[in-house]
Amino acid sequence: MKYITDKTWWEYVGKTLKYSLYVCTHPLDGFWDLTHEKRGSIAAANIIVCASVIIEVLRLTLTSFQFVRINMERFNAILVVMSVILPVFLWTLSNWSFTTLMDGKGTMKDIYMAVAYAMVPSVIINAIMIIISQVITFDEGAVYWFLSGFSILWTGILILAGMMMIHDYSLLKTILSSLLTIVGIGIILFIFVIFFSLVSDAVAFFISLYKEILFRVI
Repeated sequence: MKYITDKTWWEYVGKTLKYSLYVCTHPLDGFWDLTHEKRGSIAAANIIVCASVIIEVLRLTLTSFQFVRINMERFNAILVVMSVILPVFLWTLSNWSFTTLMDGKGTMKDIYMAVAYAMVPSVIINAIMIIISQVITFDEGAVYWFLSGFSILWTGILILAGMMMIHDYSLLKTILSSLLTIVGIGIILFIFVIFFSLVSDAVAFFISLYKEILFRVI
């Protein structure tokens, strides 16, 4: 195995992270090279996801109360973290499950990297929105909400482009697989809720059984 120094590794991560900016403005070529030419990395994808988590926490805590009203006494950082990480995980798992059956060429690693790299506009624009919210009034909020909508639209387009390039799909097949992915996410969540409910009922049953036995023994 080729020896890689820490400096070389960090240079590689920095290069693949910088490449995310190219992907944002040249999505078709960018996502193709991301996986087929190995221009992306899991390390860079992880950094982008972590940055998304940090920006989301900052958005909820630092954005002017005119645009985001949150009760800090009930603020749960864990839920905020999960609100970012869970959708990425669910999309990756669901999309991989369906595209495997639809002759998709992308691996789970490729899907994860594509989704992560597609989140870069959201990270950048949300950071800008935090700053803007401090200097504009509520009446000027159209700028804030425009940026919010533009961020979602841009990220969505990048995700579609990413899925199309890594799986080598047509646009129609990409849209179909994305719709199936959303359905799959719903199924996964439903199964999880059922499983959690069954486990909770089983735990409650054994606890009550233990208490009943303990009561009779004593």
